[in-house]
Amino acid sequence: MSARSKARKQALDLLFESDIRGTSALDILATRDVDEEGPDARPIRDYAEALISGVAAHRRKIDELISTYAQGWDMDRLPTVDRNILRIAIFEILWSDEIPDPVAIDEGLNLAKLLSTDESAGYIHGVLGRISSIKDDLSLS
Repeated sequence: MSARSKARKQALDLLFESDIRGTSALDILATRDVDEEGPDARPIRDYAEALISGVAAHRRKIDELISTYAQGWDMDRLPTVDRNILRIAIFEILWSDEIPDPVAIDEGLNLAKLLSTDESAGYIHGVLGRISSIKDDLSLS
């Protein structure tokens, strides 16, 4: 697993926890991002922090896109893990110039296959593919 894949998984864990607890992902990040040393230290990866910060900064627009393009699903009915996989991948597709869209989509699919239901990967692929195909027409303000 690549360093960025590990960072995506770490970001997903914190975003998932934020959703479950009903707290800000940035607040959880602040409590976890401590400089510790030793065998149990698990520092927050820089890319995980960038993903969490980016999702937090653009969450309103990201959630609007999920609601619009997740046909037949409303945000509250989506499994928490799927909702946060979509948030990370949509952030990468729309606001991360260094990550090609196919990579963001593939990483989202890998997380879904690893951590979610059998149906989730196909559904997530459809939503991300649609957003990627129309991203130049979206108003991102």
